[in-house]
Amino acid sequence: MPVAWSQTPAPTAAATAATPDDATQDRELEVAVGIDEVVKIEFDFSTKIDIGNEQILNLVVVPQKKEVTFKGIKPGRTNVTIRDNVGDIRLRYIVTVTASGKSQVVSELRELIGDVEGLEIGIRGGKVYVGGEIVVPADITRVNTVLETYTDVLRLVQISPQTQRVIARKMMDELAKNQLKDVTVRVVNRVFWLEGVVSSNDKKSLAVAIASAYLPDRIGLDPKGLLSVKRDDILDFISVNEKKDPPPPPKQVKITSQFVELSKDYSRIFGFKWAPLINEEGGSISLGQDADGGARSTGTTLAATISNLFPKLNSARSAGYARVVQSGMVVTKDKETATIDKDTEIPYAIGTGDFTRASTASVGFKMEVTPKILEQEKVEMGIGIGVNLRASVSTSGTPSTTRNNIKTTVVIKSKESAAIGGIVQNQSTTAYDKDDPSPSSADSPPPALFRILRSKNHQISRNQYVMFLTPEIIESATTGTEEIRKKFRRRSQ
Repeated sequence: MPVAWSQTPAPTAAATAATPDDATQDRELEVAVGIDEVVKIEFDFSTKIDIGNEQILNLVVVPQKKEVTFKGIKPGRTNVTIRDNVGDIRLRYIVTVTASGKSQVVSELRELIGDVEGLEIGIRGGKVYVGGEIVVPADITRVNTVLETYTDVLRLVQISPQTQRVIARKMMDELAKNQLKDVTVRVVNRVFWLEGVVSSNDKKSLAVAIASAYLPDRIGLDPKGLLSVKRDDILDFISVNEKKDPPPPPKQVKITSQFVELSKDYSRIFGFKWAPLINEEGGSISLGQDADGGARSTGTTLAATISNLFPKLNSARSAGYARVVQSGMVVTKDKETATIDKDTEIPYAIGTGDFTRASTASVGFKMEVTPKILEQEKVEMGIGIGVNLRASVSTSGTPSTTRNNIKTTVVIKSKESAAIGGIVQNQSTTAYDKDDPSPSSADSPPPALFRILRSKNHQISRNQYVMFLTPEIIESATTGTEEIRKKFRRRSQ
């Protein structure tokens, strides 16, 4: 459907409104396809208006404003009858619908660009015009492309002031990204003003080039249209203050190292021992005499108490797993050495009695690193990491420690992690017939009738550790503090 004009044209002589004193009047009215004709009615009329041929003409009735809009559908001729509220016929229009060349142009333009927000298309002063304020900058290219094929159309299109303010904000955002934060953009009389201070003419030219890149397509005017003033779209009011910019602060590197140690052990033992022996107090063997000392001519007497008659077994299985993780983080400037150290002293005593003296064992973490920022966000690091761990405690109470050290130079990309070193140790032992299920405490074990000992002890020990390193190039030492805060955050009661 064609769009009605936003302004109501003056009615033609053929469409002069009737007065209440007049009788039924016949009027001639010509309507072009695509061009609406609005007629004012000065009396109260019925909204039930008769149309002779509804395929030629369509009406839009607005009784509150006493207006009737005639919309041509296709060329032809028909009549329209208007009655008052009593039902008497007051006006009768003979309407001729034509399809002129201008109305055809209006219809085509409305089909091509009629859906552009803020755009008006119609005929004024005998000319087809396209006017209004375009809200969306992307629609400007579309409107220009369409109007290039209609050279006789009067162009009265402008960019909406609100749209220009949005474009100005985008210009300022891009200027800030290019280290031109002292340059501002504002819209004055539909022209972009660049204001501020820069340190060189090159930066001034860069600011103008960036702002020009955000300019929308230009909306041209018809050569016969009125154009009293010709202005540029951007006015440059930027001042140049010739002074050297201070050198940028050196970049900083956050280095995170992680030490992971994993140890596993497994032991399985099985022992079998059978060593029956005669009790010395209650066991004896006599040959050639009876039990009371008398002589006998035939037979022998055996009397004894046998202990450990049944074999003894020993079967056991044990396994262990341990995982140690230590992490260190330090921030330093480019090419500056940083050290982070954590040390714990474990006291213990050596000797007994008057010869007892105190000593300490040290466990902790130490990292020393010197980063150097390279191209493509890569970081070269000379690094030394040392980790001391408490391994075990002897029966005398003396602790033993394990030391793990790495010293190397590596190149790692920012925010990526790499394993810079590690050691894997596997140990497996098996012992046969060495584990007595019931060892004798005496220096010389009592004699046994016979002795059978079978045992097997199988032990597996695995120990491995690896060190990871992660560098990250940052602008300020405050970057990344949120991650540290989360680790030390406490839930309030």
